[in-house]
Amino acid sequence: MSVDDETPETPETPEAPERQVSGWRRLARLLRPRGTRSELLTGLLCLLLGFALAVQVGQSTGDQLSGLRQDELVRLLDEVTQRADQLDAEVSDLEEIRDDLRSADGRDQAARDLARQRAEQEGILSGRLPAQGPGVQIHVADGARPLEAQVLFNLLEELRNAGAEAIEMNGVRLVTTSYFVDSGGGVVLDGAAVASPYEWTVIGDPQTIDRALEIPGGALPRVRDEGGEAVTTVSDQVTVDAVRIPGEPEHAEPEDG
Repeated sequence: MSVDDETPETPETPEAPERQVSGWRRLARLLRPRGTRSELLTGLLCLLLGFALAVQVGQSTGDQLSGLRQDELVRLLDEVTQRADQLDAEVSDLEEIRDDLRSADGRDQAARDLARQRAEQEGILSGRLPAQGPGVQIHVADGARPLEAQVLFNLLEELRNAGAEAIEMNGVRLVTTSYFVDSGGGVVLDGAAVASPYEWTVIGDPQTIDRALEIPGGALPRVRDEGGEAVTTVSDQVTVDAVRIPGEPEHAEPEDG
């Protein structure tokens, strides 16, 4: 065989691997999310709007606080602290009740304590039990002419609306069925005559009751407009001694469960 008859061998080339790598790259580019110009612009605007709102809310809160005086800021801090302490105390009480209920030995005692607590609360609200606590004492007296029953009844209604929990007037415990009527130039309370001065003892939030009674056109301004006297004394501790034994209902009865 001659030299001319020999065919030179062609070296192998890495075309197949390169073609495979190129195919994966094209697939990755196809799967890669592409945002149009409008989508990118919309996203940018949303980001800027959110940032602007956050800045505005922060500035508004800062402006409100910066406009307060030092004593107002201190009072606000005290209120927040007191509220936090109250919530902590409530959480502790609820956890203690939970632990008692979980205990087999404490379930009966917890049920008895809860029943006693509810009985005491209902007894105070219904007038069956005496009570003590913060409240006000109100002195009301006739002027040149006797006060009408409606004036005293308005005072009773405003006390109830202000959150009074126990009310006594001239030794009589006032309850949900209490009423005032005029009779022969005098006033009758729950069927018995009462005379001026009318001395009220009320248990409830003192500041709330005091402000409620003194609003323009309210109960005590009405007493003064009628020529009578009206003075309120706020106290951290007052006592309502008078009690009322409720009668048996004539028509109402418990609903069958």
